[in-house]
Amino acid sequence: MSARHPMDESIDAGRRQALRLAGGGLAVAFLWSAGAGPALAQMSARRQPDDAAAAVADGNPPFAPNAFVRVGADGSVRLVMPSAEMGQAIYTGIAMMLAEELGVGLDQVKVEHSPPNDALYGLPLLGGGQVTGGSTSTRGQWQVLREAGAVAREMLVAAAAAQWHVDPASCSVARGVITHVPSGRTLGFGAVADAAGKLPQPANVTLKQRKDFTLIGKPLRRVDSADKVNGGTQFGIDVKVPGMKIAAVKTSPELAGTLGRVDETQARAIPGVIDVLKLGDAVAVVGEHYWAAQRGLESLVIEWTPGVNAHLDTETLVAGLRESSEKGPAIVGRKPKGEAAAGGKLVEASFVSPMLAHATMEPLNATVHVTPGHCEIWTGTQVPTRVVKEAARICGIPAEAVTVNNQYLGGGFGRRLETDQVEQAVAFAKQVTYPLKVIWSREEDIRHDRVRPLYFDRISATLGADGKPTSWKHRITSGTVLGRWMPGAMGKDGMDSDAIESAADLPYDMDNVLVEWVRHEMPPGLVVGWWRGVGPTHNLFIVESFIDELAHVAGKDPLAYRRSLMKPGSRALGVLDLAAEKIGWGSQPLPARVGRGIAVGSPFGSHVCAIVEAEVTPQGTVRLRKAVVAVDNGITVNPSSVQAQMQGGLLFGLSAAMYSGITLKNGVIEQSNFHDYRNLRINEVPEIEVYSVENDEAPGGIGEVGTAIAAPALANAIFAATGVRLRELPISRTQLAASPDALKRVASTGEHKEDVA
Repeated sequence: MSARHPMDESIDAGRRQALRLAGGGLAVAFLWSAGAGPALAQMSARRQPDDAAAAVADGNPPFAPNAFVRVGADGSVRLVMPSAEMGQAIYTGIAMMLAEELGVGLDQVKVEHSPPNDALYGLPLLGGGQVTGGSTSTRGQWQVLREAGAVAREMLVAAAAAQWHVDPASCSVARGVITHVPSGRTLGFGAVADAAGKLPQPANVTLKQRKDFTLIGKPLRRVDSADKVNGGTQFGIDVKVPGMKIAAVKTSPELAGTLGRVDETQARAIPGVIDVLKLGDAVAVVGEHYWAAQRGLESLVIEWTPGVNAHLDTETLVAGLRESSEKGPAIVGRKPKGEAAAGGKLVEASFVSPMLAHATMEPLNATVHVTPGHCEIWTGTQVPTRVVKEAARICGIPAEAVTVNNQYLGGGFGRRLETDQVEQAVAFAKQVTYPLKVIWSREEDIRHDRVRPLYFDRISATLGADGKPTSWKHRITSGTVLGRWMPGAMGKDGMDSDAIESAADLPYDMDNVLVEWVRHEMPPGLVVGWWRGVGPTHNLFIVESFIDELAHVAGKDPLAYRRSLMKPGSRALGVLDLAAEKIGWGSQPLPARVGRGIAVGSPFGSHVCAIVEAEVTPQGTVRLRKAVVAVDNGITVNPSSVQAQMQGGLLFGLSAAMYSGITLKNGVIEQSNFHDYRNLRINEVPEIEVYSVENDEAPGGIGEVGTAIAAPALANAIFAATGVRLRELPISRTQLAASPDALKRVASTGEHKEDVA
């Protein structure tokens, strides 16, 4: 079930083609679906025009063969990381890829945040921008970072061989030491770093085959673990700058409201309060410390001016989406290949998927110091070059006059693909002379999130005599994140390919498939953004819930039904079979009100199947008992990271399905903190088993895969336990407890299946 990846190919020095990795998700949306061809900016393992300036800014290390590798005279190796670390362990994975080819141990690599620079660190899979998102970091850097290590290794070996007057082919490298094998002579990297930096770069290099890997594929400890355990890691919220003051901020509760009158009297009387700053829609209180600033903010008497959303609520938004779905112009994302057979049983359903907040553990923050002609920023961001652009615009200075010091991110999930909090901090910092750290409270963070879009879906299928679909129609209606965030990446016909990912590219062998998208504009002030798992998180819930429903209508076992629709030998079928085997599907009957649900998909260039076992009490409480996940993400760089990401992503998705939803009333987001926008708690976490398929395929994404597959597996388990089919999320306990449609469960072939009403 695996095709060999040519890892031992010779890499041509002039190669500038973009990586064409199937199932690129957000990447495909940005690069290929837009019809724009390869992006102009591309990472390179060899020198680029900006490399010289970057090396100078980095202190002129003796050996800097490309944007990523720095070798000091003492033999120290530094990796300048193109991606941001936000808990997904990418600093470890990328360091392993580089170290594998460079010939050093992971413990010998020091990882550093990269400066903002699209030319050096722009990812082709994301349109050439220096962006971390869409589960693209490993996929987009798999070839380049290994090549960067190989180029550096060959130059260092060439320098040593020249000093010894021997053939470079007679030398080996291990842990930063070059050995002339016949004579046993050795030289450390530091001893030849300066000489290597003066050599021409090799025309081509040969990368290792999988069988020769010594680091890749090993469950190694994360490079940032120790500092995170002892508190040494500096996140954006930890930044301290001499002379810094701290601001607490409040923005208009109504999403399009503005700031009216402010009475500052009580706030300025609080010890430690320094100033009160204002913008068109926000106010900040500056203090010597956060406690003073927050107390001052709470003491303000604020009059807000209503905006256009003063009467906006969730019901109005859903009604608008429903109307657009029925009457709006649809863009076709997948056309049927043939005509549907006449007759058959029609099955139809409609779904509503809620807006969602990111609720990262580290609330949004930015520290900014604006001086005449210059702006310096300390923050954790997924888009450093975008931060530079917006700060330059607000300050009216050239981009070259903006310095961004990126930090570790205490969670991103797509929220830090936005720059709104930094823009606000820069606008406040322009009003003072000292460095200003602006911190959003948890309430501010959730109530002014750039939420995942609200979706309305209509889906139908006609079943033939064998129970298989003879036609499939899926119409998705939503706002567009891509249309705002990178409008140039929209298709020529106006298609947002993220909106249809995992809906148009089904893992099932069906020809007569029609997938459409209707663009529905959100009201002013309600800004939608990327949320972990982006399009697949929504679409897999719809598709896999509906496939499960078709199996039930056809009187088929959900596992057997899916198998019957898949091509033999497909990677999706492989993970389906593996998960079913590991959980023991059909091996024994389950207790009453306990069910198992399956979901399978191929998001982000990977293939995944989750089977969730859940119990539903008579009161409607859902208790997670067990989850088994099988994933095929091609070559696994670090199995420990895959385990952690699949577990964490699954829990993130299960939390959203069970408890999370953003609702509006009078133009205000109603949720504010973890009491009403909650996550699974430790005592609610099920046993989770993760199994990986080993093959030689190039790596797929992993950071969002578990999140994308969680909700449909849980929803299908709930149906198996109760007979209640979920059309909306989050899960309603009332519906599960009181639904008159709940069906009695019966045993069938070892698995429980509901009688047809």
